[in-house]
Amino acid sequence: MATRHLIRSIVLQSLYEWDFYDKKADLARIIEDNLSEFGPGIDEPEFAWRLLKGIIDHLPQLDELIKTYANEWPLDQIAIVDRNILRIGLYELIYANRDEVPPKVAINEAIEIAKNYSGQNSPRFINGVLGTIYKELEEGRIKP
Repeated sequence: MATRHLIRSIVLQSLYEWDFYDKKADLARIIEDNLSEFGPGIDEPEFAWRLLKGIIDHLPQLDELIKTYANEWPLDQIAIVDRNILRIGLYELIYANRDEVPPKVAINEAIEIAKNYSGQNSPRFINGVLGTIYKELEEGRIKP
């Protein structure tokens, strides 16, 4: 498994645990524990921290986009895994350095993570939400 894909999976696991406990757990401790357990010796631990910090810094905007573009599903009714896959994908799609993570890579990674960690219909759901937002970004209707 490629390092960044593994890191995204670890970030997903960490966000899942944090979200599961209603955001009351210590997220820094969670990510440290998960990096130690599931990614010992990874060569880019700073990518995990940067990704996690970016998601947390932009969490209200990311959640608002999810509410807007997955409007048939209230945020708290979207499966915790899917909600956090969307947060990761949206952060990378909108806020990450496009030279480092091109938009199509962000979308594809989110879909692949959904295939590995979520339900049968989740990859299609993730693709639909992220694809629509990507189109809106490209057309200038969403500003980073």
